[in-house]
Amino acid sequence: MEQSQANAIIVGIQLQHQTDFAYSMEELRNLAAACQVEVVGELSQKLDRINPSHYIGSGKIEELKALLEESGASSVICNDELSPSQIRNLEGALDCKVIDRTILILDIFAERAQTREAQLQVEVAQLQYMLPRLVGLRASLGRQGGGGGAGFKNKGSGETKLELDRRKIEERISALQDELEKLVARRQTQRKQRHKNEVPVICLVGYTNAGKSSLMNAVIDTYHPGSGKQVLAKDMLFATLETSVRSIELPDHKSFLLTDTVGFVSQLPHHLVKAFRSTLEEVSEADLLIHVVDASNPEHEQQIAVTEDTLRQLGADHIPMIYAYNKADLTDHEFPQVVDERLYLSARLGRGIKELTVMIGDRIFEDYVQCEVIIPYDQGRLVAYFNEHAHVRATSYEENGTRLELECRTADLERYKENLIRL
Repeated sequence: MEQSQANAIIVGIQLQHQTDFAYSMEELRNLAAACQVEVVGELSQKLDRINPSHYIGSGKIEELKALLEESGASSVICNDELSPSQIRNLEGALDCKVIDRTILILDIFAERAQTREAQLQVEVAQLQYMLPRLVGLRASLGRQGGGGGAGFKNKGSGETKLELDRRKIEERISALQDELEKLVARRQTQRKQRHKNEVPVICLVGYTNAGKSSLMNAVIDTYHPGSGKQVLAKDMLFATLETSVRSIELPDHKSFLLTDTVGFVSQLPHHLVKAFRSTLEEVSEADLLIHVVDASNPEHEQQIAVTEDTLRQLGADHIPMIYAYNKADLTDHEFPQVVDERLYLSARLGRGIKELTVMIGDRIFEDYVQCEVIIPYDQGRLVAYFNEHAHVRATSYEENGTRLELECRTADLERYKENLIRL
């Protein structure tokens, strides 16, 4: 956002039976801060339904005008997604820029996107948001240099120009989606390869800034110290937009793929969920989810509910889940400690990682079996294979071959049953 728009007033409607209103307004402040916008005032109204023409009631518009004048704020940020006419009418009544929650989140995503795929996904979401709003958003969206906003600043320049803009946007969306499809196809090939290799896939999910990337780094530091495999971890909303996958090999040669995903937020714009669906497919195809919760956040129960609702939308609510209550070092709770399906840990301090690994093992390594086998001496390659892919507890040499006491995958035993003697 430009410097002149650094101050804003946030506005929200509390509908009947809405229990999370205060939380969503607090979150709107955080989203504004993530866009380098200082919130200098707040206005809320209780209504049975949102005003279809101006979002808020006429009396509140006068109150908002006075608040704008008093605070010197140059823009208003509304806590819901506004219709094109609501934006147009509000900007006309207030004579200032009006931004809704959706465009704020889209702005943050646009700023954070690093990879080509994330940039394409964000731009598609921005353009899909803009398409029905062209008439009222020429001025408002001009500021979005990074996405589809550029080039649509001249307000009310006639129907022909509007149609031209609409066609340009539709063509651009189509071109971006073609490019995205190629990237998605490549990722699907990689996913199929992983399934073929029978490597379990574990996804870290959770609210934005709960510490998913920090937890991933703590697991990497525990089992692959000095490997340089760390992912970016920052204390800010939506630091991770790219899906990072890391292979984790445990000391007993069991391995799994750990995936870091984009964080969730309440009222995540449907344009974004749609645009990022291919990235989020990683979640719906996982063998196990680790739901990372910021235990130090007083609103963590609300954040759990939002995450679970998003997982339902993605069709991933059937996948087994472990709750990792991170940042326990900032609470009074004992850690590391397992309570039912919950593990209290601290990714920052690297405490609780071994306990997490045990919980993971109990759920994804069920197809492992402990046994003793004799491998004939002419099948020496199998001894090497089991040493690399299984947990060999003891080795001895007998008259008819090498005796191994081991824990390995049932599938491996089945595959090589013709070449070994099982005791």
